[in-house]
Amino acid sequence: MVEVFRTHVKKKAEAKKIVNALQKEFSGCKITFDLQDCDKILRVEGENIPVEEIILLLESRNHPCTILT
Repeated sequence: MVEVFRTHVKKKAEAKKIVNALQKEFSGCKITFDLQDCDKILRVEGENIPVEEIILLLESRNHPCTILT
């Protein structure tokens, strides 16, 4: 399963911190950012993807995040 999120993350260093935090919480998922994309895409691949928890984690770091459908 793959979920794609639109974010407002702009800096590579911040993206790396977010990926590390997400991988700690959801170790079974492959998590990447595409900061070159206009939507600053966060892509999460895995068996069970906790969409709401991912959104809350980003929002707790002051980065709005919405799922792309």
